[in-house]
Amino acid sequence: MKGTVTDGFVLDASVALCWAFDDEDQLMAQQALGAAGRGGAVAPIVWWYEIRHGLLAGERRGRLTAARSAEFLDHLQQLPIKLRFDAAPGSLLPLARTYGLSAYDASYLELAQRLELRLATLDRHLAAAAQAAGIPLL
Repeated sequence: MKGTVTDGFVLDASVALCWAFDDEDQLMAQQALGAAGRGGAVAPIVWWYEIRHGLLAGERRGRLTAARSAEFLDHLQQLPIKLRFDAAPGSLLPLARTYGLSAYDASYLELAQRLELRLATLDRHLAAAAQAAGIPLL
């Protein structure tokens, strides 16, 4: 991924994966795509793996082809999405415990909290946790 985040947001894999599937038409996902193109987005490193996991699951369910997955990954490379490896030490488990999240989902919450950015997610549980933590949603 290239670019920097200026006035961006934290991008959850659930939103980005919407862009890959023709049968998904979420208004918020489309708004996030536009916002990512304009101001950039940031995601924890787990996002990279979650995107690929979601694409493989979609292929196995017949929702997209391997060629469409490759095309989608090429498209993602063109967006200014910056992957972050730097979760604050000791922060993920307390957040996960407090809000009943997986460590993966807590990584999105931690990043949004630390960078004081909005969070774009279609995951209802993560969205509820963000709201409870005072993190604005896209």
